[in-house]
Amino acid sequence: MTTPDRAALTSWLIEPDPKVPDQRTTMVVAYGDFGNMSYYLDQAKALASAGYRVCLFDYRGFGHSSDFMIDPLRLYYQEFTVDLAAVLADARHRFPRNRTGIIAFSMGTIMGSEVAAAGQPDFFVAEGYVGSPQRLVGYQWQSRQKVVTLPAEAATYADAAPRIKCPWLLIGGTADLNTPLADSVAVVRTARRRQKRQLLAFEGGHMQGMPTLTETVFGDKYVREVTRFLASKRR
Repeated sequence: MTTPDRAALTSWLIEPDPKVPDQRTTMVVAYGDFGNMSYYLDQAKALASAGYRVCLFDYRGFGHSSDFMIDPLRLYYQEFTVDLAAVLADARHRFPRNRTGIIAFSMGTIMGSEVAAAGQPDFFVAEGYVGSPQRLVGYQWQSRQKVVTLPAEAATYADAAPRIKCPWLLIGGTADLNTPLADSVAVVRTARRRQKRQLLAFEGGHMQGMPTLTETVFGDKYVREVTRFLASKRR
């Protein structure tokens, strides 16, 4: 697919398991700042096994998407938000009868928040929510003596969360030092009356949600909790 600024993005579409009821829901996966979409095939399988259609994609500069000069010391680029918005719009166009939302992980929650604030997906699931890019940069310096930079747009990132109107499930680990659970708690507590937000906490660290919330097969309890949340917001 092609973004408005002409970046070409590679995407994989994982169809729902035909042996289970179709959720008639498309989930666009916004991953973090490491690897490419192949690193999230286990998560995609867990979701597809529960009846979800899953759209994986690579940001520009990742995988087989368009080349893009990336500074390894830059936390993220605003262009990644453009990429996610384009993929979300494409998924809606392809499957107009489906609910279409975002499931984001770690750094991907930055782009997810910005797209959710502007594009209003049908829902937003965020694990390892970044409440403050500036605080995350500070943590990188304190823990690793690593200097990380931010785009200019990070200065207004805090404005995104209050503008998100779609149902929002925040998932976080009690021992997460990168993206503290307290940031997710604050988003839920400060929600206005019409903002439907919920917290799912687990005992574990950063990005350990699916491994921790597993009973029989990878991520089965995690996906059940997501399904329960989405079902409750239909009523």
